[in-house]
Parts: sequence; C-alpha cells; structure tokens
Amino acid sequence: MDRTSTAEAADVIVVGAGIGGLVTATQLAAKGIRVLVLEKYLIPGGSAGFFERAGYRFDVGASMIFGFGDRGTTNLLTRALQAVDESLETIADPVQVHYHLPGWAIAVDRDYETFLSKLGDRFPTEREGIRRFYDECWQVFNSLNAIELLSLEEWRYLVRVFFQNPLACLRLARYLPVNVGDVARRHLRDPELLRFIDIECYIWSVVPAARTPMINAGMVFSDRHYGGINYPRGGVGRIAEALVRGLEKKGGQIRYGAHVSRIVPEKNTVILATGETLTARRIVTNATRWDTFGRLLKADPLPASEIQWQQRYAKSPSFLSIHLGVKAELIPLDLACHHVLLEDWQQMEAEQGTIFVSLPTLLDPDLAPAGHHIVHAFTPSWLSQWQGLTPRAYEQQKELAAARLMTRLEAILPGLHAAIDYQEVGTPRTHRRFLGRTEGTYGPIPRGRIWGLLGMPFNRTAVPNLFCVGDSTFPGQGLNAVAFSGFACAHLVASTLGGARR
Repeated sequence: MDRTSTAEAADVIVVGAGIGGLVTATQLAAKGIRVLVLEKYLIPGGSAGFFERAGYRFDVGASMIFGFGDRGTTNLLTRALQAVDESLETIADPVQVHYHLPGWAIAVDRDYETFLSKLGDRFPTEREGIRRFYDECWQVFNSLNAIELLSLEEWRYLVRVFFQNPLACLRLARYLPVNVGDVARRHLRDPELLRFIDIECYIWSVVPAARTPMINAGMVFSDRHYGGINYPRGGVGRIAEALVRGLEKKGGQIRYGAHVSRIVPEKNTVILATGETLTARRIVTNATRWDTFGRLLKADPLPASEIQWQQRYAKSPSFLSIHLGVKAELIPLDLACHHVLLEDWQQMEAEQGTIFVSLPTLLDPDLAPAGHHIVHAFTPSWLSQWQGLTPRAYEQQKELAAARLMTRLEAILPGLHAAIDYQEVGTPRTHRRFLGRTEGTYGPIPRGRIWGLLGMPFNRTAVPNLFCVGDSTFPGQGLNAVAFSGFACAHLVASTLGGARR
C-alpha cells in the first residue's frame, strides 16, 4: 500500500478495538456504512481482552459482566451481538458479589428479595429504608429499560422517544443531576449502612456514593437482579472476538498492529506509526479523552469544552493485578465467583485498599487445566507508585506487592500460597503499555461533588467530524456502559452521514 496515499479508506475509521469502539463499528456496519477499525495490539477487546499462559486463559479485567440479559432494552451486549448476527453462550452467576467487610460479610444474591432480607437482617431498624432506597434505584432502571438507548445528541431520537414514553423520559431527566449519596441519605441513617452503599458504588465507579451518578447506580443495582451477571463461556475475551466476527460479516474491516500516532481532523486523516495515512468521512476514537486530545490530536490549545471537562474530572487510579493458577482443592465449589475484601473502611479509596477477586473457573472450568482454578485479584494503584524504578527495583516491588496481596487473600482463600501453580503480576505500567491508556487509568472520576451525569461529555467533540466513544464519555465506566456509549456514538455518526451507504 502507498504510505502517502490519502484515498478514502472507509466512511468511518474507529481508532481502538475496545468494547466501545467495537460496538460503534458493528452498529455502523449493520447500517451498511463502511467501517475500518485500527487496533495497535494483536487481539481486540482492550481491558475486556484475554491472554493465555501455561494452559490458563486469563481475563485482562473484571469478569463481572452485565448486559447479557434476554429482555428489555438495557441488555446492550446481547443487542450488540444480535445486530451483527452473533451470540454467545453465557453462564448465569447466582451471586453478583460477596463482600468481606470490617466485622461482617454479605453476598448480593441474584434474587432481589433474598438480598434485601439479608441486608435487613444486618440492619433490622433500617429494613424499610433499605427497600425504599433500592426500590428507587428500580424506578431509574425501569425508565431506562422502557426506552431505546441511543444518542441523546440526536434531536429526532429525543423527540421520538419522548412521545413514545414521556413518563420514563421525564423521570430520567429528573435523575440526571442526582448522585447516589443524595438518595441514600433520604432513606438511610445508619453510618455503617451508608458506608456499605459507598462500597456498593465504589466497586464499579471508583468513587463513593456522594460522587456516583444515580442513573448509573439505577442500572447496576437493579440489572444484577433483572438481567443478572452472566459470564461468557470461554472468557470475557469472547465478547470482542464475536463482535469482530460480526463486523467482518457485515463488510467492516479490522487491522491489528495498526498503531495510530496522530489524528489530523482538518484533513479527516489518521497517520500510523509506519507513516501510512488513511482518510475517512468521520473518525471515532476509542482512546481516553486525555489520550485523544493530548497525544493523538496534539491539540494546543485544548478546545474549551475539553478544558472544562478536565477541570471537572480526573484520572482514576489504575490497578495492581495478580493472575494465579491454583490447585483445585483450594477453592470450594460452593464459593461465590466474585469477592470484594476490605479490612478498614478508612482505606476504601486508598492505594491498594480494596481488593477485587474473580474466580471465573467456578463458572467455566475449561479456562484452566484439569485440576486447577484461576484466581484473579486486583486492587487500585497509581502509576506514580511505580515510576522512577530501576528494572530490578521494579521487579522487587512487584514481588513484595504481590506477596502482601496474597497474604490478605488468605482471609478468603486459606492455604493460597501453597496452592499456586502459576503467577503473573501486572501494574499500572503494564496497563499503560498494553491498553494504551494514559497512566493506565480505569477512566474518569469526578474531582469533587458534581451533578450526577450532567458533567459527562457525550460522543460529539468540538472538533468537526471527530467523535469519542468509551468510558470517558457518557455514561462512564463498565462494559455495559461503554456498550451504551457505542450505541449512542454509532447512532449519532450515522445521522451525520445520512444513514446506510450500501
């Protein structure tokens, strides 16, 4: 190929094959629009990817997956696959997460009434308030689940959906500026129960309830009982693989090892690290907004809208993660798949304070060799803790951090050290390198108390013909959330192109 060629490569170029980028691409391809996805790594998925070692198939990120329900409109992963004639076999998880907290523990059962009963047993004087709080989350979810979730920037969609279901739209508009903490404190009084609501938010938003949007909580706290947590057989990486199959089936293309070094929006052009230039009518970037405007566009000065966003939002921490292959006898078969461990409430947001644990082979034993299980544990960590180290000091710090992490995990998995068959440690430097995310960040978090989701940017940017998708756009982090962003972005981009081309 002529590396200086500027012939139009596609109607739309999508930079990055994370789930947000792939949902955008497949939705556009399903409409007959020519799409080219450029992925710098060798496989798709980003933080929803996988890697294989010594017979184990490890998920890169979390394995607590929403969006695979079979009813309503919030089952966005199911719908994204269906749009390109794909589907995945999934395994229902009976428990969303088992919390191990200072002095007590509780499992969030798939059955709503069972969960409320257990939480009420712990806080008997708060039973009514507990139900009122979680029922209010259901009001938000039911409104979301009653409408088609597409771009809030496309006026024809807004008009149509409002006239189809005005009550749901008005309810959602009311909750747009509201945070979970505001609602929780209307219903609940016990300080420890309010701390529990904080960690219920923190495990997916990386901030406590006072800074977590109520609309996001309505989705998460209700869908775990409605559509449920469903693990794709073969691992989380199967989601991206299926989306790529569907993309190619619909005529779209994906190129791996295609490292985009620059976007030149005024020419609708992307430039690869090889020097090759590619043009399209529209460009969508699945990179974070920090990477998009600070690295790919090299925008100086930044658009005013991006300056305002960066004043409102900061980068969340990355993670220290440990992937273990262990002997099967370590893990009882009646253990829950997902756990959260916190020994001190004051450390919830601290460096390596809260530990997240996934045991995906309890749902899909084929991910590990016979007689073995996978333990994936990760805890928030900042890149600053891992910089300025010699190679030897870096490896020593990894070993010490992993040893401390595994010692804490013995509270859930007694005998862990003696059962290890394989071990691999990742740090924020690992996430930055392989996921191409600035500082390895998980996504944006509000710098202070903000008005719900009103501060989150949508897919359109201040730069003509350039769109953003992924966790630094509305509605934020999580696989189902970035799928929502992908649906919205594809709908908006298609509307600017006038619909299908083929």
